[in-house]
Amino acid sequence: MTWRAVLTAGFAAMLVAAGVPGTGPAAAAAPAGAPDGFAAVPALGLAGTTGGVGGPTVTVDTTDELLTAIDTVGPMIIQVTGTIAITSKQGVRPNKTILGLGSSAVISGGGFDFYRSSNVIVRNLTFADAEDDAVNVGQQSHHIWIDHNTFVRPVDGSVDIVRGADYVTVSWNHFAATDKSMLIGHSDGAASTDVGHLRVSIHHNFFDHSRQRHPRVRFGEPVHVYNNYFLGNELYAVASTMNGGVLVEGNYFSGVAHPCHSTGGYADSGPGRLVQRDNVFVGSGPCEAGGTVAEPRGYYAYPLDAAATVPGLVASGSGAGRL
Repeated sequence: MTWRAVLTAGFAAMLVAAGVPGTGPAAAAAPAGAPDGFAAVPALGLAGTTGGVGGPTVTVDTTDELLTAIDTVGPMIIQVTGTIAITSKQGVRPNKTILGLGSSAVISGGGFDFYRSSNVIVRNLTFADAEDDAVNVGQQSHHIWIDHNTFVRPVDGSVDIVRGADYVTVSWNHFAATDKSMLIGHSDGAASTDVGHLRVSIHHNFFDHSRQRHPRVRFGEPVHVYNNYFLGNELYAVASTMNGGVLVEGNYFSGVAHPCHSTGGYADSGPGRLVQRDNVFVGSGPCEAGGTVAEPRGYYAYPLDAAATVPGLVASGSGAGRL
């Protein structure tokens, strides 16, 4: 197998400079291009999420090249070009940055799976027609940053965060008419593995006529849903169940009949807790809220855009090709 590009010192140096965006809750907001939210919080032996910094940079454009790269032990920056077809969900080892080059890098037919993995960045990719989940963060994986990707027609979830995963940020992604967009906590019976975990930041995503699960939460707290654009979501936007704790803050809901489920539970799942503040609702129903939720500012600092500005910011800045 041939990798067509090797270490790119300038690019690696840029990532080093952006690698650790703060040292705790009092830290300033992360600079552009650096992880923020829960992915930037020092915990579980990591100072944040730095991905493949310190390893070689390779460019891949075939299935074999990509699968070999994500299965390599040690840090690596993996640059993806063109369309690469994979099947099912393929495992990603720790300490990787997977970055689409330009605006047309596509992962087709399959997705990425994180099983006890950590310190991984996935950016600037379009995931098309995944036959299962496009991105599955599970089995105690932590410090994962999923940023500026586009999700199109996955058979199951676009992004699932389950089975004790922790310290995850999902930011500036475009969910283009997806169905099950994001699940946090896979089962009502998973309290023993999930309580005290599933800390997730979800910000500046465009839920564009996507149907449901933006996210659907079990047990996780806090799940911080802020500055997202919810447009024409058919079933609902956010659901907090099974005593999950979700803060819904500074979002813009347009044409969403059910922006939030919480105190009444959802489907067969019991009630959760949800706090909503500073949101805008246009042509939308009420947000069902109740209870108290741990404050994300106890973990990290963050700027909050005015909700009225969110549609313009997010529609123009989210998804692959918008770095």
